[in-house]
Formats: sequence, structure tokens, C-alpha cells
Amino acid sequence: MLVIKLIFYVLSFFVIWYCSGIIINAINRFTHQLKLSSFAVSFFILGILTSIPEFSVGINSIINQTPDVFVGNLLGASLVLFILVIPLLAVLGNGVKMVHQLSSDNLIFSLLVIAAPVFLIADNVLTRTESVFLILLYALLFYFIEKKKGLLTSTKMTKTTRKYIIEHILEMILASTVIFITSRFIVIQTIEFSEFFSVSPFLVSIIILSVGTNLPELSLAVRSVVSGKKEVALGDYLGSAAANTLLFGIFTLLNGQRISIASYSFKTMVMFLLGLGLFYYFSRSKQEISRREGKILLLVYLLFIVVEIILQ
Repeated sequence: MLVIKLIFYVLSFFVIWYCSGIIINAINRFTHQLKLSSFAVSFFILGILTSIPEFSVGINSIINQTPDVFVGNLLGASLVLFILVIPLLAVLGNGVKMVHQLSSDNLIFSLLVIAAPVFLIADNVLTRTESVFLILLYALLFYFIEKKKGLLTSTKMTKTTRKYIIEHILEMILASTVIFITSRFIVIQTIEFSEFFSVSPFLVSIIILSVGTNLPELSLAVRSVVSGKKEVALGDYLGSAAANTLLFGIFTLLNGQRISIASYSFKTMVMFLLGLGLFYYFSRSKQEISRREGKILLLVYLLFIVVEIILQ
């Protein structure tokens, strides 16, 4: 029975991966027809839409009154992007160029927004006041980048364009519904597995669930290697990780009360900041991540997993 549940658990992540691909393709066509800023779209719209698995997991964890699940998932998801997905692309592709249109100040601010939840839950508690702060922080980031890149521009829509946009929206709604239902199963199984193996839901979420909900980003990395591309649109990954900060704020508010995370400890914050700091240093030095630097970041991710398991 356990083996069957594990098989369905793994298959559920591939359902999320497939449906996320539908959403990403739909939004790409949608934004192309509206002629919106490519960077702003990749940072905000794609960033939020590739976080739909995290959103669905978060909503279902609140319904099941297990906030540890969404906290672990969101923290792990942000880390997976920078010290697993992009480094994997660098190792497999013999180096990868970091393509983005952010000033140095905005890049640093984006990383601070991404790291903000780690600082706020250092006392093992996330309050509603702190959740409002996280939402405002994301709004401030949106303001600064939108001011530079102009996402909110008006465009004229023809009757044909309007028809295609409606089709794309329906595709996204259907795919999002499937992701939500699948995520409910994943949350329930995550809790069951954590109880069966006598580990905290937070640990299962930060190590396993975070990788599963980042399958869309992992698939993009693999496709880039297969197609021979040696560059990555950093806006996609920064936007997805920044959206996790927004989700932190939203879920804490929806939870209706402060959230206590007993399993979170100082070691998680140290490893998170180490990984993010090394990524920034490597990416800013030559605007690329070399194969050697990718291996270093992957070793940091491996160390992160070992530390989380041994020192739980």
C-alpha cells in the first residue's frame, strides 16, 4: 500500500509539471499578442504563474491546518531555483550566462525580498503584521521594476486577439484547477509520509515537496540544455522566487493567526543565505555561472539537505 501511494505521489508531480507547461505556453502566447514588456512579463506574470504549484500546496496546507507544509515548501522552492536548477543547467551545459535587465541595486533588492521570510521566521514565528510587511515588500519591488520596464501599458485588441486571449485564459483556468486538486492529494500524502517516517512535515516539504513543485523550472532548464542554449532568463527565476515571498504573506493572512514553525532553526537560515550569497557572487562576477561554480552550488544544496536531515 505504501509503495502504491509513493508511485501516485511521484506521478502527481508530473501532472503538475504537465499542467504548468500548459500555463507557461498560454501566457507566452498571451503576452506576445498583447506586446507586453518581455522582462516584466517573465519577472512578474511568469514568476507568479510558475508558482501556481506552490500556491495550490499553500492553500491546501491551510485547509488541512498544516502551515509547516507551505512554509517548508516555499523556503525550499526559492533555494532550489538558485542552488539546484540554475547550477544544474550550468553543469550540464558547461556554463550558463545570466541574462537579465536589472540594475545592480534592483538585483540586490530582489534577492533581499526573496530572503526576507528567512529573517522574519528566525524566531520560529510568523505574525500577521510580518505577513503584511512581506506583501508590501513585494509591492515595492513591483513598483520599482514596473517603473523601469513598463509592464502596465495599454494595447489595442482586435476581435481575433480577444478570442485567442479568452482561449488562453480558459486553458490556464483548467490547468490551474487540475494543479489545485493534485496539490491537495500531495499535501495529504506529505503529512501521511511525515507521520509514517516520524519526521516533521516541514522537513519533507523543504527537501522533497520543494523540488516537486519546481518541476516546471527544472523542465525549462533541461529543455535549455537539450536545445543547446547557454543562457538563462534570470527574470523567470527571480520572479518565481520573489513570488514565494508574496505567497508567504498571503498564506499567513489567510491562516488567520500567527504561524509557529518549531522545526525551523538557525541552520536553515544560514544555509539559505549561504546559497543565495554564493549565487549572487558567482552571477555578478562575470555575468555567468561557470561549470565549476555550478558544481560548488550543487554541493551547497547537497550540504543543505544533509544538514536538514542530520540536525532536524
